[in-house]
Amino acid sequence: MSKLRLLFIKEAQASYISHLDLMRTFQRVFPRAGLSLRHSNGFHPHPIISIVLPLPVGQESDCELLDFETVEQSDGIGVAEALNTGMPAGIRVLACYPIERAVKELSFIRATMELDYDNGVPSGAVEKIEALFACEEVLVEKRTKHKELAEINIRPMIQSLTLTEEENMLRAEVIVMAQNPGLNPAFIGAAIAKYLPELAPSFVRVRRHMLYDAEMKEFR
Repeated sequence: MSKLRLLFIKEAQASYISHLDLMRTFQRVFPRAGLSLRHSNGFHPHPIISIVLPLPVGQESDCELLDFETVEQSDGIGVAEALNTGMPAGIRVLACYPIERAVKELSFIRATMELDYDNGVPSGAVEKIEALFACEEVLVEKRTKHKELAEINIRPMIQSLTLTEEENMLRAEVIVMAQNPGLNPAFIGAAIAKYLPELAPSFVRVRRHMLYDAEMKEFR
């Protein structure tokens, strides 16, 4: 038996694959790698497989992680190449390796946000947005674990936010908390629309680039 972790990319049309469909996709392609997933015990056994911090639908990522257990003994060598032969477009496994770090050590996500403006970036947008997130409190409606809507202060969950203006777009480089509590970077766009409606973007794109531990070292 082995406990392994995949590092994979999810982008383009694959960004619209739901979490459950993505899990099913991986379960179908594992036999290509000559691996049998270990199943739970009980009356309704299920494969022991989980995606760390599932990506919201419509977002892209260079650093998705999937943990799984196999019946066979494996060090993960050759697994990524075998899985990629059956993956849909937009999903590519970069590496497979034994799990050495617990998920609870994952603390931060570095991501890029592209805030599109159909009619061009409004004058003074960077300065006004920077002033907004210099405040100690930025409230946004967010669903709680109990699926209820509540106003959450997202400011403490933002480690850093750097804005640059490009043609018809603002690019935001952000580092946000990953869990307990975690922040979907898209809520930064929602906060802009709430507090600065004249700067509400026409469309927001998010792509994760790196995961970090509490000491800002890469988490894999």
